[in-house]
Amino acid sequence: MSRKIVLGVTAALMALTATACNTVRGAGADLESAANAVDEET
Repeated sequence: MSRKIVLGVTAALMALTATACNTVRGAGADLESAANAVDEET
């Protein structure tokens, strides 16, 4: 159950981050940051 919560929160954060991206470079940095956060949780 906690894994579902972590995945849900991660998905929500990624969605919010994607809406805040203004440039391709910013999008790449945001995706990298999200991937690093997921890696740290596992």
